[in-house]
Amino acid sequence: MKRFATVALTALAPISWGSTYAVATELLPPDRPLFTGVMRALPAGLLLTALARTLPKGEWWWKSAVLGILNIGAFFPLLFLSAYRLPGGVAAVLGAAGPLFVVGLAALVLGERASLRTVLAAVVGAFGVSMVVLTAEARLDAVGVIAGVVSSASMGAGTVMTKRWGRPEGVGPLAMTGWQLTAGGLFIIPVAALVEGAPPALDGKAFLGYGYMMLINTGIAYWLWFRGIGQLTATSVTLLGPLSPLTAAVIGWAALGQALSPVQLVGMAIAFGATVAGQLAAARTPRPFSSTEQNDQNISMDLTDGRVRR
Repeated sequence: MKRFATVALTALAPISWGSTYAVATELLPPDRPLFTGVMRALPAGLLLTALARTLPKGEWWWKSAVLGILNIGAFFPLLFLSAYRLPGGVAAVLGAAGPLFVVGLAALVLGERASLRTVLAAVVGAFGVSMVVLTAEARLDAVGVIAGVVSSASMGAGTVMTKRWGRPEGVGPLAMTGWQLTAGGLFIIPVAALVEGAPPALDGKAFLGYGYMMLINTGIAYWLWFRGIGQLTATSVTLLGPLSPLTAAVIGWAALGQALSPVQLVGMAIAFGATVAGQLAAARTPRPFSSTEQNDQNISMDLTDGRVRR
């Protein structure tokens, strides 16, 4: 029951990210994706860091920077580049392939054994998403495809390394999320200034949109995401990713008047079923110790073994 609650809370993150397209198109200035990335990440990161009242120490300065770049700073610009160079459906499918990166990296770095059911769930989930978002008019662009693949790989590597490094003793997910969002936002600033120039003028709708993106879509969503990584396997968390494009499709139908064809509805059912099946498969897979758990295990064995390890 506890695992189900953790999965459900973590799932709120990709569900929230599914609202990004609708908010961006209805409320935010057009053609300013990098500025939007900064506005999403940096204010939220500073706010969460202030609430946590904890700064990185020692090696966690560079570790937080690396994680922030992988999960935010590199991921956002590459994702937006992919979205601009490719039809939205193609970009979404490349993003839905992200769980396959995590499955492979988690096996290499974390020792998480990926069962055949888990791999099939990732593949079927990406196939279901493709049925929802791809159209016959979709065209491929080499730069866009590379950007989409690298963005998925960047987020996948960030998810795995977040699990691998864990958290400093006494530091909760709130602080870790704040550190990463701050580092990622700072990384995007020079890229946004170089590519897009000065910030645009903002009206009331833009302030409302950026406020939602900062607080809900980024601050709370990424806190739930990193909290989930700390309590679940990296593979289990990333298999929730297809919920994002599915949510975008539902919002497009409910709020923007976009029609859903029978093929799209079948694809949604397939992708959602694959997501549930992936969680069931992950729940049955033995989970290796995280770094924190391994330390606790070693201490316990030291106490009971009667010998001092060196």
